[in-house]
Amino acid sequence: MDKIKLRNDIILLAVILAAAFAVWGVIRLAMPAGRYAVVELDGKTIASYPLDTDIRVEIPSEGGHINVLVIRDGKASVESADCPDKLCVRQRPVSKAGQTIICLPHKLIIRIDGESGVDAEL
Repeated sequence: MDKIKLRNDIILLAVILAAAFAVWGVIRLAMPAGRYAVVELDGKTIASYPLDTDIRVEIPSEGGHINVLVIRDGKASVESADCPDKLCVRQRPVSKAGQTIICLPHKLIIRIDGESGVDAEL
């Protein structure tokens, strides 16, 4: 009796994990490709860069701090930053509309915009 219960629990867990993975995959595939990396500093848009052009830009912030934005192969990432935690540097490159890279100590947001210029809508 206990073996049947354990087997059913394992089957249920496998079905739930498969369903969650399928939903995650559909959401990732449905996200539109981004066209621009929009740079916001302290809530103000300061620049916008096309994702189809490879560039490396230093973004100065208050207090002489610098983040380095790199756009390569249609993806934006922060190559280096002088913030204490460096979470923005460890984030994966972003390329889909609505994705962001955030550096809280420097009040920096790099947001990916799609063709319409509107973030992903909920």
